[in-house]
Parts: sequence; structure tokens; C-alpha cells
Amino acid sequence: MIALHDVRHGYGGLPVLDLPDLTVPQGGRLLVLGPSGSGKSTLLHVLAGVLRPDAGRVEVAGGDLYAMGEHARDRFRGKHLGLVFQRLHLIGALTVAQNLRLAPALAGLPVEAARVRDVLAALDLADRADAYPHQLSAGQQQRVAIGRAVMNRPRVLLADEPTASLDDRRTEAVLALLLEQAETNGATLVVATHDRRIMDAFEHRLVLEEVLA
Repeated sequence: MIALHDVRHGYGGLPVLDLPDLTVPQGGRLLVLGPSGSGKSTLLHVLAGVLRPDAGRVEVAGGDLYAMGEHARDRFRGKHLGLVFQRLHLIGALTVAQNLRLAPALAGLPVEAARVRDVLAALDLADRADAYPHQLSAGQQQRVAIGRAVMNRPRVLLADEPTASLDDRRTEAVLALLLEQAETNGATLVVATHDRRIMDAFEHRLVLEEVLA
């Protein structure tokens, strides 16, 4: 679940976010839609617990994020949030399986070999477990990034522009994968994008306008 109360944030005196109230139930799907400069990434960073807003309360996965200390928030993020970045940030020196194992290790959770196998199988990557990122196609790399994001069975899955640079066929595949993994893990899914092709898949939508100086 996600609940924002009077959340505001700005840069250099220019308001970027002003959200009086926003609630998404556990397991819901929220699309944050808007052009570049509208505050989409800012909102995603606020929800991820990496950007403290200027004002307001942010409740994610049952936790009041900014009432926590920084260390507690880091632990909470690792255990309960899954992040799919626009840049995938795969570790080139690690194999596919090792990239997945990194998620629980960094969160201080036990690394379950069975969980790694299950996630790889669900993403049709079982035969690429020992491959390195540079040996994968772009689509396979994106699946690894999604797999890493769901390794810890997150309660909230956040994705930044996962389809904007893809053709229609690949967009459908990535969207289906995100929806499937969110449902499998019982996670609330939040996608920030300017890609209107995926609007119909989301029952909750937040449209942000470009911030003009």
C-alpha cells in the first residue's frame, strides 16, 4: 500500500511536486504519467525513500518512510521495495544469478538458492544463470533487472520508464512481465513514464504536468 499526505517538494524555489492526497491499496497498480520535467522521477525517488520531500508524510508498505532514521530506512527499502531503474545498473563482473543474489545480500536477508532458481525460471532465464550481462540481449538484461527487483518478494515494485524506448511488441512483453511479477509477489506496482501506450493496464493514474519556470 502507498499513502501520500500533503507531499510537496521543489528545487531552487520552483515547486515540482504538490500532492494533497494519494492512496493506492496493497496490490494496486499506479501509473504516474507525464512529460520530462513533470516530477515523475522525483515522486519515484520519494516513494523509494531516497529523497526526503520538503513537506508531507509518505507511507509505503506499512512504514512511515521519513519518520525512520536513515539506516532503518535503508533496511526497510531493501526488504520491502523493489526498484527497476531506467538504467538497469547490472553489475558487469557478476553473472545473472549473482546479480540476483546481490538483492537479498545487500538487504541483510538469507540468499536462497531455490528463490534464485524460481525467479530465473519465471523470467525464462534459467539457461542464462551463468552468463554475464554483456552476453545478454537488451531484453534479457531488462528481465534480469526485473528479477533482481522481485528477489526479496517486495511489497512495492517501482519502475522508472521501463517501456518508453521500446517498440510495441517489446513494450507488451515488459509490461506483462511487470504485471505478472507484481501479482505473483502481491506487490503494489508503480510505473513512472511518459508512455501512454500502457495506460489501460492501470486502474490508478496520476497525471503530472510539466513544471515551467
